Amino acid sequence: MATIAVDEPAGMPESDQAFKVETHGIDHIPVSERWATPRNVGGMWAGASVQIEYFIYGAILMTFGFNFPQAISVIVIGNLSYFLLGLCSLQGKQTGTTVFAINRASYGPNGNRLIAFFNWITQIGFEVEGLILIVGAALVLEIKAGFAPGDAAKVIFVIVAVLIQGFLPFLGHATIVKTLRALVVPFIVLFAVLFGFAVRHATVHGVAHGAGWKTYFAGLAFTIALSGLGWTECGNDYTRYCKPNASSKSIVGWIFVATAVPEILIMTLGAAVGTFLATVGSNSNAFLPFAHQSAIPAWFVTVFLLFSIVQLFAINSLDMYSSGVTLQAMGVPVKRYIAVVIDCVLCLGITMVAVFDASFSTYLKDFVDVVIVWIAPWAAIFLVDWALRRYRYVPSELLRTDKAGLYYRHGGVFWPAIIAQLVGMFAAISGLSATFALPHWLNEVTYTTSPSGFGADFSVFMGMGVGALVYLVLGWNGVRQQADEQDRRLAGTTVD
Repeated sequence: MATIAVDEPAGMPESDQAFKVETHGIDHIPVSERWATPRNVGGMWAGASVQIEYFIYGAILMTFGFNFPQAISVIVIGNLSYFLLGLCSLQGKQTGTTVFAINRASYGPNGNRLIAFFNWITQIGFEVEGLILIVGAALVLEIKAGFAPGDAAKVIFVIVAVLIQGFLPFLGHATIVKTLRALVVPFIVLFAVLFGFAVRHATVHGVAHGAGWKTYFAGLAFTIALSGLGWTECGNDYTRYCKPNASSKSIVGWIFVATAVPEILIMTLGAAVGTFLATVGSNSNAFLPFAHQSAIPAWFVTVFLLFSIVQLFAINSLDMYSSGVTLQAMGVPVKRYIAVVIDCVLCLGITMVAVFDASFSTYLKDFVDVVIVWIAPWAAIFLVDWALRRYRYVPSELLRTDKAGLYYRHGGVFWPAIIAQLVGMFAAISGLSATFALPHWLNEVTYTTSPSGFGADFSVFMGMGVGALVYLVLGWNGVRQQADEQDRRLAGTTVD
């Protein structure tokens, strides 16, 4: 991982300089300004993966009732979903634009607004998650300093965190990449030291008999949604800075190695710590158990939390960057950096409510359930559409929202995609083992597996499978015809 982190790009364009405000939004990135290589992209994702949130996710998995071997298998299988992120990052190099500009080809410019809205809400949810953890870490540091934090401290920490978090995404892509990559090595060292402390106290048997198969699928859905599947809607926002001839295998390979490998290790470490600090995964403040324990030295907890706060701000910058360009794709007439300000205002209100309400693990599980319902069918539809188009688009047409545009269709909506999305969402929610109550008719598959209690969770697989199949059937002729028109137009153009 260290070799990824030191691969510094050269000759970066004026429009995308580190620690200067990036001028690009969802507009097409000219080939002359595309400085990134697959290795650079991998370095950025490594910085987003060697981080504290995945440690917390691993600890939360132990609250499902898994024994340690079960948790490891869920972590490994769940993180294989990073192949999805790799596949959903291959469109940017050809189009030079963001995910939800590309998505106009699948859903139409107006149909895309609905899906972009789902993504915008999702990014805000992840931003709030990061802010909750930042505030939690700050409160534990206050306890370590000898103070008793009250409600006033929570309010102050939330306000300060929101003000700070907008800095990196306001500046843009190059600043985010540079910062994330710089944090890889320090956190490898910190996690290695934490492993040294944890290994003496962790127990590999956890719960004696472990969880049943229904719970296993619920844990798998939780892990998949928070790993590769949960990032698929962001991938092309960063690979659009790669040149069109960048190797697809290299992009998928670097992304997978930079994400799945460290996250498997870090989630495993979190699960190990969860065997002796069980409340890490269930407390209203995920970091609070570190304030009152003796297994890990107090000096290390302080250093670890300080670095975690810095890194959480950097991770939030990815979500805020993608949120900003998604807002533009929805048709909101704002600059990318103004969209960052809008996000900050919304996050302030939501985080203020969240830190005074439910436990972090409850918030996270509820949020994951909602994300799965829309993102599972969307990712499948997006990839099927790309394949039907013979793996390419007309870049200039993706930025058009007028009636004469190639992807406008009928009223700006491609109805096969909308229908497939809705049917796929219904399939996902019917197989969702939700943390909140759902009507029987809306949750039929889960009720069937356990009429009187906690049923199995097939939401990811049903959402993706049904969404893909419905789109393939309804969209085949229309998309293939459009692919032929794409070929004719691309044959008469040159790449810029």
